[in-house]
Amino acid sequence: MIIAVFRNLSMNIQSEINKLNLFSNLELLANQVVEGFISGMHKSPFHGFSSEFAEHKIYNRGESTRHIDWKRFAKTEKLYVKKYEEETNLRCHLIIDNSSSMHYPAMKRQSVTEYNKIGFSVLAAGALMTLLKRQRDAVGLSVYSDDYEFYASEKGSDRHFHQLMTALEGLSEPAGYGKPTHTYTFLHQIAEKIHRRSMIFVFTDMFQTETDKSRLFSALQHLKYNKHEVILFHVMDKASEYHFDFDNTPRRFTDVETGEVIDLFAENVKSAYEKKVATYVNDIRLTCAKYRIKYVEADISKDLNKILYTYIIERQKFV
Repeated sequence: MIIAVFRNLSMNIQSEINKLNLFSNLELLANQVVEGFISGMHKSPFHGFSSEFAEHKIYNRGESTRHIDWKRFAKTEKLYVKKYEEETNLRCHLIIDNSSSMHYPAMKRQSVTEYNKIGFSVLAAGALMTLLKRQRDAVGLSVYSDDYEFYASEKGSDRHFHQLMTALEGLSEPAGYGKPTHTYTFLHQIAEKIHRRSMIFVFTDMFQTETDKSRLFSALQHLKYNKHEVILFHVMDKASEYHFDFDNTPRRFTDVETGEVIDLFAENVKSAYEKKVATYVNDIRLTCAKYRIKYVEADISKDLNKILYTYIIERQKFV
């Protein structure tokens, strides 16, 4: 009886958490995502990763005893040394495309279970930042669209973490029409600012108003300077943007970055559209492989944990 009541209470609490507005409760929701992810890690090959590892490292014989966590020793009978900010062994910079196309599909409200491309990117970035904070790693953030909207260099302090979370929450306002993507313009500027070797995560839907592909990948290649590790998360609403999954009624499709419109029946172009998009995505994947950039397809309907798994795998290669 008590167990049943507790279970119902937990389900009700979880339901209320899922209803929280993503952009006004980002830190809470990002932490929820990370807790669920870490719990799942115990069933995966990554047994060495946990919130404990984020806070401590095992004491090695011969080290100074000054930083031993004696309270933890009393609980576990194992010696751990506290890790401090200056011991950061990883630097990470998150880059988010905030152009109009990233605000598709249009939503009045976003939560931990319902979000568009920018909402997915914000929650994924918040979860990554939470993992990095737990491991005392340094994180920075850049946001761009038709302007270089935000930049913060890599730091590991609590104050810096809250500053970045506030910046992410500020991306909630719909971009509206006419806010194009100047990806390669700003990637070059971002690359110039990152001087120390870092992991760089880019969240973008790869819908460009700058159409020179060679210049785009030249900018991504610029991010590889100083031996940075670059991971490109190709964010998409796969059902509609890849498979063109719309009912066969007359529809008006609008390019949210240019405002151009076209009227058509979805079934009339679905097959040709899918082939074009598949070719485009495959071309991006192959070009990323050419430049040794990690390409990760990120479907907003299901791939949130995929972002975190990618981070764990790439981190193990990087450090």
